[in-house]
Amino acid sequence: MPVIQTLSELEEFKKSHSDQRPWGLVPTMGALHQGHLSLIEKAAKENALNFVSIFVNPTQFNNTNDLQSYPQTLASDLDTIQNVAPKACVFVPSVELMYPKGLQVRSYNFLGLDNGMEGLYRPGHFEGVATVVERLFKLLSPSIAYFGEKDFQQLKIVELIGAKMQVDIQACPIVREENGLAMSSRNQRLTATQKEQAAVLYHILKKVKAAYGKISLEELHQIAVQAITPLPGFSLEYFEIADNQTLKKVEDYDISAESRAFISVWVDDVRLIDNMLLI
Repeated sequence: MPVIQTLSELEEFKKSHSDQRPWGLVPTMGALHQGHLSLIEKAAKENALNFVSIFVNPTQFNNTNDLQSYPQTLASDLDTIQNVAPKACVFVPSVELMYPKGLQVRSYNFLGLDNGMEGLYRPGHFEGVATVVERLFKLLSPSIAYFGEKDFQQLKIVELIGAKMQVDIQACPIVREENGLAMSSRNQRLTATQKEQAAVLYHILKKVKAAYGKISLEELHQIAVQAITPLPGFSLEYFEIADNQTLKKVEDYDISAESRAFISVWVDDVRLIDNMLLI
């Protein structure tokens, strides 16, 4: 399994495999879990050549402590990829390779997809994501890139980058723990008790889905508030129902339009997000 870290190695590898198409890409920040592995396995089946990138992107963290505490497990990540996709090419670039002019992010028009939710609570996050995704697409020239639906707002924004750069974006379902908690690298920082309690996000979303259209939007919001408030160390950052395509907040019921519920919760200093399609 080739592991590439420099631009010269990458160019040589691409040149020697230019006759093998299509190329897939699974962008990650490492600390791989089964959600990542499902993307890597899918990409390996659907492409002649598959890249997996591991890069902790500093510009998408608006919280320095979150960046510093983000799990970094490169050795075990490489072993894991070797086991599930031994023919994959792993790209592990340096910050200098990804940001040759320093940590500068580009400005983008996200067509309003960045309004609210993550865009509101993590200012600059999506510019950082888009900058590094665009850089990866330019460097690796994939035909298809695979992203999970857990970061749904990010997925919709990445679709804009994909359309501009002619990269097909494949949206893949959320992979969950046995208790329903959406898999995330940040789950590693939860205690066993917190991890079990954090399944409340999934149960809230299921309850909201069952009640959607039957009670008021405010009552749906109260489902989240009442479930989170009693849990020690848990605080609700946001709960929102938005249009599945535009991500505009749903102000009135419209059963003819697809809607999705989004939730963000802090568990002490660990931030968890989840979402679920309602209709």
